[in-house]
Amino acid sequence: MQVWDLLTIILISVLLAVFIYFLPDNIGRVIFGLPFILFFPGYVLVATLFPEKKSLDLIERIALSFGISIAVVPLIGFALNYTPFGIRLTPILISLVIFNVAFAIAATWRRVKAKDPFLPFEPQDKFAQMRNRFQQESKLDKALSVILVLAILSSVFALGYVVAVPKEGEHFTEFYLLGPGGKADDYPNNLTVNEIASVIVGIANHEYRTVDYSVEVWLSNMTYADNTTTINRLYYFGSFNQTLSHTDANIEGNWEVQWQRVYNFSVPYSGQFKLWFVLIMDDEVYSGAQYTNVVGTQAANRFLNILNDDSSYTLNLNLNVAG
Repeated sequence: MQVWDLLTIILISVLLAVFIYFLPDNIGRVIFGLPFILFFPGYVLVATLFPEKKSLDLIERIALSFGISIAVVPLIGFALNYTPFGIRLTPILISLVIFNVAFAIAATWRRVKAKDPFLPFEPQDKFAQMRNRFQQESKLDKALSVILVLAILSSVFALGYVVAVPKEGEHFTEFYLLGPGGKADDYPNNLTVNEIASVIVGIANHEYRTVDYSVEVWLSNMTYADNTTTINRLYYFGSFNQTLSHTDANIEGNWEVQWQRVYNFSVPYSGQFKLWFVLIMDDEVYSGAQYTNVVGTQAANRFLNILNDDSSYTLNLNLNVAG
């Protein structure tokens, strides 16, 4: 009894689970994953339902295997959506492995019980039979057969490309400011002159490339009138930098920190201010003297241009500094 096809499906299904958990970046994940999703579920189901040779010929079995797989996999995902496990990698992988193995075993039992079972073909003999049958067909049937084969291969290759080279998601950077307790509250808004305070600055890179980040810190006193911003006082407090590689945005699980820094500061002037944190990506930072009022200089114009640029990453903290 030839059941090498069903045993191969069981073996590859198990190997795929091994590749995913122990070698997640291995090319075997893509090579085994395509037939695992697109062909195996339908093949084992067809083999279970139609164990006899007379039920279906080889071409029909292959075509049905692709079609049924495309129907079965979304149905499994739909069912998982209504379970506590949800549509995640592990539940989907385990469900498909169980489906393939269970129906492969059932198909083996059905094949053993069948009077004239369908048996896996010998590639050379089957190719010769298909060639002879193709040569005997009319020109129209030949053309339709070629078109069908090309359509199936094109679909498989296109899907394989999408799986192997997934489209990049939206490019963005997380830039945030937290209070000293690590939460988005309890910010140090009321201070006295030279009182030391702290905030937490965080960055997460979702740009699909490595980025050299720099953060400039500015202290400003500005007024707004008639849609015009006037800078009364502007002090450069310094900068810090960090290079970060890309990390995928986790929209399903818990939010994760990629990089944070506690920034300590004090203000040597009394008055109403905003402490600005300006994120610079792959560019030079301001290198002027610290704690110098730069109103009326190119530095002030540069700072104002950054604030007016909608694509800039800026954060600010309102400060009331008492003398």
